Amino acid sequence: MKKSDLKMALLIMLLVALFLPFPFLENFQKGFLFNNDFWVTTSFLKFGLLATLGEMIGLRISTGVYNNNGFGLLPRAIVWGFLGIGIKMAFVIFAVGTPVLVQKYFHIHHAIASMKSNDYFSASSIGLGGARIATAFFISTFMNLIFAPVFMTLHKITDIHIIANGGTLKGFFTPIKFYEIFPKLNWSVQWNFVFKKTIPFFWIPAHTITFLMPSEYRIVFAALLGIILGIILTIATQKSK
Repeated sequence: MKKSDLKMALLIMLLVALFLPFPFLENFQKGFLFNNDFWVTTSFLKFGLLATLGEMIGLRISTGVYNNNGFGLLPRAIVWGFLGIGIKMAFVIFAVGTPVLVQKYFHIHHAIASMKSNDYFSASSIGLGGARIATAFFISTFMNLIFAPVFMTLHKITDIHIIANGGTLKGFFTPIKFYEIFPKLNWSVQWNFVFKKTIPFFWIPAHTITFLMPSEYRIVFAALLGIILGIILTIATQKSK
């Protein structure tokens, strides 16, 4: 293990520790980290930091280093920050709307009530554990089939834009040429690997777990999944070569 690997491991552990129920962090967590008044800022920071670390790990796997010229570390963090805000909004939309849908039309009884419980264990204690699991699965499924493909494609476009402009901030803030990038995407990899394999076999199960959790932990768990996403993106990139 290189010294840089040890530093990365320590950084990840430090960031994760901020979200753990340590008594000395209680005021910080309640006052800022889990405070809905700051949801835009905290969503930006959680994804901007953790998901970018995932991409750095992916770069380490493919090249042996965590950063290099042209990688665009800061532009990637900015993109992930704004994507994190979008993901937070998607979580709210699907977590509120899906229980109504599945209870009314899919006949999953008590779907709405099960999601009002703090987490799976709270729902289970009042006999709604099964409903919570089923509802969490449908939330994850609809979100990953409706929202995720658009999100993944947009992220890929911004990734190409960053690389095409040398990873610089100045280049990043130039207009994105969607009309040029979109037809040049490797749709074979995007469809056959990213969509057909990662969505059903990783993201739907992973986000089912997400919606079994208390709401305050969902975004940070999703951001931690971004570390795994970084590895997945590396595999996808290697497949496209």
